Amino acid sequence: MPESISPNDVASALLARKGLRLQSLTTIQSLWAGYGQICRIAATPENSNVQTPLEVQSYILKLITPPPTKENNEGHTRKILSYQIEQYFYSQLAPQLPASIAVAKCLASINQHHSNGTSTTAMILSDLKERYPLAGEKRNVLSSTQAYAALDWLSGFHRFWWPRINDMDRSSLVRPPLEEVKSDGQDASQKSVWLNGGYTYLATRRTEYASLAEDDESEWKEPLTNIVKGENLSISEIVALFLAPKITGGSPIEGYQTLIHGDVKSENLFTSKNGEEVAFYDFQYVGLGLGVCDLAKLFTCSVPLSMLVANRNVPRELKMQAGEKTLLERYWQRLKEVGKQEYEWDTFVRHWETALVDWLRFQASWGFWGNTDWLEARVRSILKDEDWRHFLVMNVRNASA
Repeated sequence: MPESISPNDVASALLARKGLRLQSLTTIQSLWAGYGQICRIAATPENSNVQTPLEVQSYILKLITPPPTKENNEGHTRKILSYQIEQYFYSQLAPQLPASIAVAKCLASINQHHSNGTSTTAMILSDLKERYPLAGEKRNVLSSTQAYAALDWLSGFHRFWWPRINDMDRSSLVRPPLEEVKSDGQDASQKSVWLNGGYTYLATRRTEYASLAEDDESEWKEPLTNIVKGENLSISEIVALFLAPKITGGSPIEGYQTLIHGDVKSENLFTSKNGEEVAFYDFQYVGLGLGVCDLAKLFTCSVPLSMLVANRNVPRELKMQAGEKTLLERYWQRLKEVGKQEYEWDTFVRHWETALVDWLRFQASWGFWGNTDWLEARVRSILKDEDWRHFLVMNVRNASA
């Protein structure tokens, strides 16, 4: 982005398209690694004058101005693509959602790639805090009311997109960062969403996985990275094959995948004052996947432990408890309201267990946070379940046959 361009200039130019004039701009936060900033702006109609009272409106400016970086830098490429994908979501997909699935509205946007290797991506969004004044706290648990509201929002979001993803142009989906950049560079302006929603799936976390495989002090080295007898793959790799959507179709989850948010946590949502309504934001990692992959992070990072287990002293191994089942059944029942889609409970549970193993693999290689005692205890139990292993292996084999 040319140095002469400031957030004020970008905001003013975008607002002018809609007949609005910038009155003030306040930076709320900086983005990861100095890639940009989020600002709250106040605007008024351009035709306001002495006779016409000012109608001040609040908006959010998300401005991304990353530095040029070599294309083989996976973290940089992931971020560059993710901001463009988020822009696609807000401009093309969000307007399709019913009012019951609250997200910010995109007023105006730009996506420019400059000759010096930099780029400018910007959006002006409606200010969610006007209707949802309570912000989720960073790495903090929600109240039980907020947790149920978040769960209901996710079931509605997943339910809405489940029958609609078949209409998506699979060739427009964005592949894992290093794979994508080899064919189309870092310009995803003509693309849609991630082929694989989220940012923790194995294809984009091979470096971290390799570190886990060499970490002799980690309990999870052997169970997650050792080769499974007769399969020539580790359990993590088999799980990844099971969960990975395919551009050509035919993955084990083909009939169950939907659009997932990809980064579900308390700090990515606002709630109403009573906590009964939520609105999610930060759709940088929206893409195809199983809805339970969103739930795995939500349950670990944002749901109170007391909603998952009756006793805070979690045993070393743990099967599904009543609290966890209650939450899952609530989500599952609402998800099935889509109509023609079928999702047997037993299949849903197997998908859930697989998502937990995959999420633990990422945490074990990256760093643990949240309800980690619960997560580790659940995965220890799942990995010992021969029926789950058989379900997983046979589904992957059949899909590749």
